[in-house]
Amino acid sequence: MSETPVKEMSFEAAMAELEKVVGQLERGDVPLEDSIKLYERGAVLKKHCEGKLKEAEEKVAAITLDGEGNPTGTKPLDVD
Repeated sequence: MSETPVKEMSFEAAMAELEKVVGQLERGDVPLEDSIKLYERGAVLKKHCEGKLKEAEEKVAAITLDGEGNPTGTKPLDVD
């Protein structure tokens, strides 16, 4: 496990560590206490990744429509 605080990790770093955690848990060769710690770290990593994905989704452009429902272009989601 990385010693880097999860909140400081990029999406890619957090996802890579989460994959390692899942791999270790799936193999089942980790002592119970360590498995619990891995599971807890994995839960935090998962939540962090979900937050990063949500941030990215909010930056994606929204499709604008005309009065008849036809696409006319895009605008950033944070523009009113």
